Amino acid sequence: MPDSPNPTEPRCVEIDLSAIDPAVTEDDERDFLRINDFSLTPEQIQRIVAPARVYPRQEYVLAAHWHPEHVPMELLRQRINALYPNRVDELIIPTQHNVLMEYDGCQGVEVDCYSSGFNRKVQLLIHFKGLDLERADVLQSMLRHTHRYRASQLFEYLDALAEPAFEDRRQKAAGRTNAEEELVTFVRLQAAKIKSLILTHEADLPDDVYKNKLVRNYLDALRSRFGDRLINRAQVYAKAVKDLVKEEFSLSYFYRASEVIEEARALGAGIVIPHPEQFWPILLADYDVDGIEVWNPQSQLYTEFLINVVNRRNRMGWHGKRPILIFMGDDCHMSEKTRPMTEQDPDKAAREIGLQPAWHDFSIRKSLIINGMSRRKIIDEYRTRLAG
Repeated sequence: MPDSPNPTEPRCVEIDLSAIDPAVTEDDERDFLRINDFSLTPEQIQRIVAPARVYPRQEYVLAAHWHPEHVPMELLRQRINALYPNRVDELIIPTQHNVLMEYDGCQGVEVDCYSSGFNRKVQLLIHFKGLDLERADVLQSMLRHTHRYRASQLFEYLDALAEPAFEDRRQKAAGRTNAEEELVTFVRLQAAKIKSLILTHEADLPDDVYKNKLVRNYLDALRSRFGDRLINRAQVYAKAVKDLVKEEFSLSYFYRASEVIEEARALGAGIVIPHPEQFWPILLADYDVDGIEVWNPQSQLYTEFLINVVNRRNRMGWHGKRPILIFMGDDCHMSEKTRPMTEQDPDKAAREIGLQPAWHDFSIRKSLIINGMSRRKIIDEYRTRLAG
């Protein structure tokens, strides 16, 4: 497996730009179509339904923050059965980004929205039990708008990598990552090809293609042609450009968090704030939510602190008779497991639906026990709330 991108690698990477055809080649098209082919091979299906590691001692499975992506639910059911063969209870709700999906009568979605009080993007996990989709036409329209707008960031990202008007962003990212001009040019050529390939094949591309990770996946597909060292450096630089795009991406077209909460609550939703460590101010907003995620593979530093925040709020009675619940999110993205092993991100590939090791951490368990929290109790209480 290739080394992870490392900005401390030597700055100079030998690139023969004269050998790179600026036009789309057959190899480019082959790689593009491969990474965007969401049909599953027998080998991929076997990898999904037969996980390399199982957890026979886990009796309760709470999975309220995970992403099926293009993997069929029936295959995911087989995986869950294999992962937790001795479970006695479960609450499993998928939360695709801005797309409502269902598993065993429960529907869920992770929504991008805008916190006007803090002028920044936030996310909300919204969960339902037996949602009547005919009543949810407004919410579904909101989600479609958000999904399309969020997807538009990919084109802004590609423009920032390739178009003359965004030279300032490229130079700023190059400065942050110590990228030489030849590397910037190499990535510019590849981004232009991605954009051209999208336009050529857009009639046949699935909606799930239009995400920023398309750039990462396409660059990874070039490893066999250009080598790990060059692609690792390219990934570091491209991510820096992506971060700049996200920093400057307009928030005005997202729905306000309060609007999303109001519409979801009218339909009987449960609402959880995911990985608040990434946007601390949301903890001060006192939104009408059922729970706060205190642990996530991307947010692990302040779990005990967040548990204490939740417990202090509950003791003070801020939320009346419905205390805030403690959640942990596995944030599993199933598409990572379908990628070739040499192109997988090891950290993301290791995530599993319903697997949150922090529940078993001795220090964290101590805080949970003192405050009467457990997976079993959260499952029981949240299921009751979703049932109305």
